[in-house]
Amino acid sequence: MARPSRIPLFPLDTVLLPGMKMPLHIFEPRYKTMISLCLREHLEFGIILAASKAVATLGCTAEILEKVKDYSDGRMDILTEGRAVFRLNELIDEKEYYEGNVEYVGDEVADVDPQPEARLIEPFVKCVGLLYGRPWVDEHASQPETLSYRMAGLLPMELDKRQALLEMRSETERRKLVSQWIAEFLPKLLAQHRIRERAAGNGHGPN
Repeated sequence: MARPSRIPLFPLDTVLLPGMKMPLHIFEPRYKTMISLCLREHLEFGIILAASKAVATLGCTAEILEKVKDYSDGRMDILTEGRAVFRLNELIDEKEYYEGNVEYVGDEVADVDPQPEARLIEPFVKCVGLLYGRPWVDEHASQPETLSYRMAGLLPMELDKRQALLEMRSETERRKLVSQWIAEFLPKLLAQHRIRERAAGNGHGPN
């Protein structure tokens, strides 16, 4: 089924990536209306980075996986997952909420990083274990072309780096960016973990 060229739009100070899960708390009246429509008609909506009164050019559609909680005043908690990268051609302000005329973009080169995956995955698995205290389970292992997106979605990566990933049209280039980021982040994470272990071991943790 072809994706629609006009979609509901949710400008946020965040970046959603394909395959990345994102919980959202919906409280503004206009977005309660928008999400109710998406739930009723099984529509995806677009999440696009909006910061300092500027809206990014590229965003990602979000599929609502489930409504987690309803509140008596109409607020709701939902769980979404990123699906398709789009380019925003026109911001439409005709309804309570924004819409966008969009076109969907794929990779220009259908490649997969030639470097051994272990060089990327092993340090990433260490990061996940230290950050979340659990092993990494890749729910979309059959989609290697979006591996970098899924990895970045679990890391505390800066918004500008996530947006840069979204704008890259090569999985090889995306994996290079993620690998470089992990190479800088993991030593700091390991150092923080050792400090916490020492504090717990001597019984004198921070106040």
